[in-house]
Amino acid sequence: MKQYLKIDEWSIIEDSFDPSTQEISESVFSIGNGFMGQRANFEEAYSGRSLQGSYMAGVYYPDKTRVGWWKNGYPEYFAKVLNSTNWIGIDVEIEGVQLDLAACQVTDFRRELNMREGWLSRSFTAELEGGKQVRVEAIRFVSVKRHEVGAIRYSVTPLNFSGRIKFTPYLDGDVQNKDSNYEEKFWNEVAKEANPECAYLTLKTKKLDFHVTSVMSYEAAKHGEKLEIDPRPLEKEKYVGSQFTVEAGQNEQITIYKYVANVTSRNYGLGQLVDAGKAALQGALEAGFQVLLQEQRDAWAEKWKESDIIIEGDVSAQQAIRFNIFQLNQTYSGEDDRLNIGPKGFTGEKYGGSTYWDTEAYCVPFYLSTADASIARNLLIYRYKHLEKAKENARKLGFTKGALYPMVTMNGEECHNEWEITFEEIHRNGAIAYAIYNYVNYTGDKSYLGQYGLEVLVEISRFWEQRVNYSASKDKYVMLGVTGPNEYENNVNNNWYTNRIASWTLEYTLEVLDYLEKNEPARYEELVETLQLQDEERSIWKDIIANMYYPVDEERGIFLQQDGFLDKEIIPVKELPPENLPLNQNWSWDRILRSCYIKQADVLQGLYFLGDRYDLETKKRNFDFYEPITVHESSLSPCLHSILACELGYREKAYEMYLRTARLDLDNYNNDTEDGCHTTSMAGTWMSVIQGFGGLRVQNDELVLKPFIPGHWTSFSFKVMFRGARLKVNVSDQEITVVNETETPAAIRIYDRNYTVSGFGQIQAESRAVNA
Repeated sequence: MKQYLKIDEWSIIEDSFDPSTQEISESVFSIGNGFMGQRANFEEAYSGRSLQGSYMAGVYYPDKTRVGWWKNGYPEYFAKVLNSTNWIGIDVEIEGVQLDLAACQVTDFRRELNMREGWLSRSFTAELEGGKQVRVEAIRFVSVKRHEVGAIRYSVTPLNFSGRIKFTPYLDGDVQNKDSNYEEKFWNEVAKEANPECAYLTLKTKKLDFHVTSVMSYEAAKHGEKLEIDPRPLEKEKYVGSQFTVEAGQNEQITIYKYVANVTSRNYGLGQLVDAGKAALQGALEAGFQVLLQEQRDAWAEKWKESDIIIEGDVSAQQAIRFNIFQLNQTYSGEDDRLNIGPKGFTGEKYGGSTYWDTEAYCVPFYLSTADASIARNLLIYRYKHLEKAKENARKLGFTKGALYPMVTMNGEECHNEWEITFEEIHRNGAIAYAIYNYVNYTGDKSYLGQYGLEVLVEISRFWEQRVNYSASKDKYVMLGVTGPNEYENNVNNNWYTNRIASWTLEYTLEVLDYLEKNEPARYEELVETLQLQDEERSIWKDIIANMYYPVDEERGIFLQQDGFLDKEIIPVKELPPENLPLNQNWSWDRILRSCYIKQADVLQGLYFLGDRYDLETKKRNFDFYEPITVHESSLSPCLHSILACELGYREKAYEMYLRTARLDLDNYNNDTEDGCHTTSMAGTWMSVIQGFGGLRVQNDELVLKPFIPGHWTSFSFKVMFRGARLKVNVSDQEITVVNETETPAAIRIYDRNYTVSGFGQIQAESRAVNA
């Protein structure tokens, strides 16, 4: 863990240049708009360690699987979100010497990610060969309003000399994914053209035929006045650019405004790409940099109006929660139901940028509460559209019916190729089912069940029916050879969480069937016929529910993570020598698998999802046993522990876990932020505040709040959308205030008292936030 970023409520600030943290900063300072994203690479050349990354949402490549031992059922590829055309590049030469921060002395360096307004800036002084000094100031953003547009303002000022400065703005498609399995480049050139007014470059993927066209233009100015230049167009393989030279006097600032439009074949026909790119670019040119920047400020003001969390008394916590919310808002906008949320968002390549069960378990709650219900609905529809592929996935593993949703996917097809995950981490199906329940319970939108939800639930239930087997010795149904959420255990029998979420899915499916039969009989009959649903299936599901086996330890009163868990030597994490941590970077895999240590919430995942079914004492016994042996080496782990600790009254532990999830990337807790930020776990940070410290639940169509204030805070406030109402909740040690910012009334319960907040009204309640 290395803390080198400054604490600020609204900005992430780096005030010195350290090449050893450059790749971490490239991740942390990334920018995006839901349609494209860009790591915080430098515009000018940089010969130091760097992970160049420009990503277009939904554009991916099926990289051929690379494994040592092929097994039947393995997918043939791993889907990679592609490093796309480098559109930010501006090479700079000072009197014939290339500006490169790895090859010169750098002072007065400052990099800032302004989260309130959605832009990235950087400034520094560079001393080159011969002692020549230049001051560089740059700001860039990708437009929230104009999804295809990125803009850069880049200024160079000679400080102690007069001389020639050569600028080369360019588009470079000769890029490679660092995580390419065979060191292959994934792009072919289709077309290019460079002329004095603009340049464009069209690439296509070697497989799947995705096309990306980037169109570039720029303007130059001296001391704010437009500069007439004589540019020289440049073309080479997968590259277009434009070069011009300026005579600059001492202290004369030369500025280049670079505008780029990136368009893809996901949204346009192949014959439309260049024209679409030029049209988007022309709109940006006509608006100009300042107008585009003001549009960006206004767009982010609207986002913060819906999703901001204000923490008083703890600037570190305030910065952290805003950073997490910022990254979520710039990763997924919900406007395109073909898109989802990769574990790294637009900040890096690891995990392929593909969809995992993280979305359903962690991200759906964030979008339910901070945006219109249609946004979360689109995340569910994404999975509905992949149902046929999920059925295919089950067939590939030998099942004759049902659907197994993939562990990793871009198009619904499984593309993960580690056997213990691909074949065994089947609990992911439960998260898909739970997300349907969560959406309907939160929004009240039961129409989703008949339109989309039941089909998914039935096919998942059919999978569970085939995946269990009856054990004569136990006289119970068991589930053998699985991996639970704790991936430090593989190929275990009767993982409690997997058994429990499977049984719950069967229960919920039967409940939805009953609801539709009573309330939408015509649709119910249509679905029964379409699904060819038999009464016998329902009988089997009921039998499995009634007779599922769950490993328990009666003496301790806990659910066992799996059969035989107590055969392990139970040693708390705090007793390990510090140099052993993190285990995944210091221990052999054999040693990890034989140990008691837990990567992330497993039994506790079930107690979180199904929290209304277990009393506090049950939760307490299991938390007290499992948390001390949990190493939290998954980014998804601390948030659930924080939420449960809040519920149990473990306030210091709740705050400890909150800081760990909130500042995971800012402080590089797991020593891996250089690979990209942990975007999906950032939704867990939001959950820690709203569901943890805010105590938010939805029960019986009411929004329930049971807040308390961590000892490091003086008060906090947040906003949530609930069934058409936007509610601002302020929690202090004296009172809890809820203000309705819409005309839609909302039913809420604070602690044990019920209220109705009328349209544009507010209520106050006595706070138990300190001594609750």
